[in-house]
Amino acid sequence: MSIRGCRRRVLPALLPGLAAVLLCGADAPEVHVAPLDSVGPRTMELQTQSSLVRDYLQAWQTMAGAFEQNRPEMLDGSFVGAAKDQLLNTIRQQQKAGIQTLYRDQSHDLRVLFYSPEGLSIELLDKVEFEVEVRDHGKAVAKEHVRTNYMVILTPAESKWKVRVFQGGSEPTKAVESDRGLATSPAIRAI
Repeated sequence: MSIRGCRRRVLPALLPGLAAVLLCGADAPEVHVAPLDSVGPRTMELQTQSSLVRDYLQAWQTMAGAFEQNRPEMLDGSFVGAAKDQLLNTIRQQQKAGIQTLYRDQSHDLRVLFYSPEGLSIELLDKVEFEVEVRDHGKAVAKEHVRTNYMVILTPAESKWKVRVFQGGSEPTKAVESDRGLATSPAIRAI
């Protein structure tokens, strides 16, 4: 068996573990990556496979920090285009309302749907599960457990993959707490 053949069989099994190691934390989400052997006309390079997972999970961490701290400039490192505009608008809305949103992603089930022939975009589906908490001037007013799907398009920029399109719908599965009827805050609807 060649080294190249071994890589094709071993890497898909190692990617979830690699993603968890990269996040290195007790609160790191569980990550599953579907096999990447038929994602388009172009074969995805090993380096691209690992950087895709790393950069996408980092984008979730970046987004969580930006929403929690109401700092839209934090999005610059991981988001571009329509995804960045959408998230910037939502953060500005929550700043005006005096709220913060805390996201804790618990699991990601990633499936790459397409890798463009020129290597300039990757489309993936993320079946994600997360907790979201809304705070009004520091006081928790709503908390939900959410399971949803996101269609994501990533593009290479500045030696990493950035999220260009981030579309999804949320289906709250359990409202844990709600003091002011904020079952669906602007921040929850935006992502």
